Order: sequence, then C-alpha cells, then structure tokens
Amino acid sequence: MHHYFGSKDKLFLAAIHAPANPADLLPEVLAGGRDDLGRNVVRLLLRVWDGPMQPAALALVRSAVGNEWTAKLLREFLVTQVLRRVVGTLDMPAREREIRGGLAASQLIGLVMGRYVLKVDPLASAPPAWLVATIGPTVQRYLTGDIELPR
Repeated sequence: MHHYFGSKDKLFLAAIHAPANPADLLPEVLAGGRDDLGRNVVRLLLRVWDGPMQPAALALVRSAVGNEWTAKLLREFLVTQVLRRVVGTLDMPAREREIRGGLAASQLIGLVMGRYVLKVDPLASAPPAWLVATIGPTVQRYLTGDIELPR
C-alpha cells in the first residue's frame, strides 16, 4: 500500500476517485477567515458533491450505512482530512475543537444524506447558493459560536 499510494488517506482518495486532495482545498475554506468558515465549508462540500466524484461518493456513503469498516474509513477520512484541519485553525482547547468538529460533521452528513441520498426537497432541488446561505450559519455556529459544551 505504501509503495503504490503512500498512505491510507491517499489510498482512500484513489478508491473513491476523488478529484482533489482535501488538503489542497483547505486554503479555499480558510480564505475568508474565521467568520466565513461555515459558508466556505458548505460551499466546498456542495461543489465537490455536485462534481464528477458524486457517483463514487454516493456508493461509499450507502456502503458506510451498512458496513462498519467502510463507515470507519469514511469517518476517519472526514475527521482527519477535513474537519480536524478546519477546526485546527481555531484558537481553543483541543477537546472543544473536537466537539465543534463533530457538531459540524453532523450537519454536513445530514446535508449529504438529505440532498444526495434521500433526495429530500427542498434540499435536493435547492440552488447551492441558497444552501450555503441557509446551512452555512448553522455550521458557523457549531465551529465558532456560542454552544454549551458537555461536561
């Protein structure tokens, strides 16, 4: 695996035919600074999911629902390659970053399930700009806003 792909994350990217490495897209998410993280994350998610990787990503998500190994792989990828890098830019204790990343993940996974898997309207047919404007602030609150942390 290391000879051909270099790492488990690169193997995962190859397996889902990802159009880009999330690490390469991070500057786009961080471009507007702390106050634009929520909208930028949602915008990027929609752009990637509406692109050429959608069929492979849908197959992966459907598989993850019924297969713990696939769910673990997807979860590790989402957390380590995407959300941990975003919340890692926030100046707060590690435990708080972990909690906030999990909350943001719940919103993003719900968006993917509602829009692309279950095709729930208005999510399925809504223009991306509307979803960014509507869901982005919720993701932003999870990342940087006032939330009550568990004890």
